[in-house]
Amino acid sequence: MNNAHAQEVSATGIPSGKLGIWMFLASEVMLFGAFISSYVILRTGSPLFEIPAREMLGVPLATLNTFVLILSSVTMVLALDSVQKNNQKGLSRYLLLTVLLGFVFLGVKAYEYHHKWAEGITLSSGLFGSFYYTLTGLHALHVVGGIVFNLYILVNALRGKYSSNHHERVEYAGLYWHFVDLVWVILFPSLYLL
Repeated sequence: MNNAHAQEVSATGIPSGKLGIWMFLASEVMLFGAFISSYVILRTGSPLFEIPAREMLGVPLATLNTFVLILSSVTMVLALDSVQKNNQKGLSRYLLLTVLLGFVFLGVKAYEYHHKWAEGITLSSGLFGSFYYTLTGLHALHVVGGIVFNLYILVNALRGKYSSNHHERVEYAGLYWHFVDLVWVILFPSLYLL
């Protein structure tokens, strides 16, 4: 193995970078799990938890955003597949598409926030508004983090720093991005459909 690309392996036998990303994602599961659990408990158990009318929730926009994030997971998989096949153009193309889809998601979310606020769903309008903006805002911050991570990977991909023997960071960026998508797949039905 080329020393320049050798992976540091932890005591578990798992590469340190992979172990680190999994530990980070485990902490993120606890963060989102606590918020989502609190939301579910209060929504099902509190008489003060009022749900806005269905037409105010913006289900079509949330459905579009769900499709956008699922598509971005596909492009992330294709980026990893490309680097594993030494396809540098494919890697760059699919990373760029992933980043662009992340921006589309944030743009739709910003549009949705504006309209919800105008319709009276605010942070202080009740428990639903508080949870809605906290959960979706926290998720949006993670999308921003994923975009930054993927832009970093893209810049390095354009410099030719990744190959089939050296693609770990692309894999780690993919793990993070898929986690962000999975969180949305849980938030979407919880906030918009139930």
